[in-house]
Amino acid sequence: MTDTPVALIPAPEGYADWLAELKGRIHRAQQRATLAVNRELITLYWQIGRDILERQAQQGWGAKVIDRLSHDLRTAFPEMQGFSPRNLKYMRAFAEAWPDAEFVQAVLAQLPWYHHLALLEKLTSPEDRRWYAAKAIEHNWSRNVLVMHIESRLLERSGAAITNFDARLPKPQSDLARESLKDPYRFDFLGIGQEASERDIETALVEHVTDFLLELGAGFAFVGRQVLLNVGGDEFFIDLLFYHLKLRCYVVIELKAGAFKPEHLGQLGFYLTAVDRQLRHEHDNPTIGLLLCKSKNKVVAEYALSDKTQPMGIAEFKLPESMPIEWQNSLPSIEQIERELQGGQT
Repeated sequence: MTDTPVALIPAPEGYADWLAELKGRIHRAQQRATLAVNRELITLYWQIGRDILERQAQQGWGAKVIDRLSHDLRTAFPEMQGFSPRNLKYMRAFAEAWPDAEFVQAVLAQLPWYHHLALLEKLTSPEDRRWYAAKAIEHNWSRNVLVMHIESRLLERSGAAITNFDARLPKPQSDLARESLKDPYRFDFLGIGQEASERDIETALVEHVTDFLLELGAGFAFVGRQVLLNVGGDEFFIDLLFYHLKLRCYVVIELKAGAFKPEHLGQLGFYLTAVDRQLRHEHDNPTIGLLLCKSKNKVVAEYALSDKTQPMGIAEFKLPESMPIEWQNSLPSIEQIERELQGGQT
């Protein structure tokens, strides 16, 4: 007599729900364990860095002590990584950048060490580091995403779009809406040049919707492209439609491949009215419009928005500069790069 395969054993009633609950508990326990280990490591690194700082300041120890310390720690703990001279210098810089032990333990210990290296290497202002650290924790950014946002100057761009939200939306929704928009938006990931048409840009944004959502920021959910609205028997098409999960409202995005013109807001306002009447649900907030254009005159944009009763914003988008043909011919192919990384010959 052979045993019945485990996969064929019938599950009793309620087993599936219980299994799902257990899986959730295990995942949460794993996450807590990972966070606890990381918290201890970050705290240890900060303490080592602080000790190095204090001894160099009080006892006049020179930079060579770091090389000696690295050798002795690696000898004592051969199974542990992270005690190279370079990393010890980062610990020193980490402690120097963040002198508040309570803040390190309560806030910064939530981030992995390589996030902190990015903050130290790419930013000099304590305020900037604090802002990006808070955003990385809030949105659970990977190190690569953190670096991308730093290099694209997210802090300077956030909340910089010209809007009429303060006059058209109640607080705190107006503040959240304003902070949800940027200026300019960077579309470097599209792979198209400055000469691209509105339809080219729109198509590329949908093809790279994951990168587009990352650039838009947290809270945006993609609804559709060229969304059909039937008004009085006539058909109209919205370029891009999103729903913002925090603002609890639809966001209509219209693209203009040229400079901003005041009449563009008339079309955008029409779409906002149509979405509010046809798509908006009872508990949704008023629809917001964002006009993305290649360039704008700030004063003209402010004038154009001043008498609009619907919440709107105007921002620029930036496309990558076209690559000179001689550069294109001189660059290695992806296949060549892969072969080199794998140790092959080109």
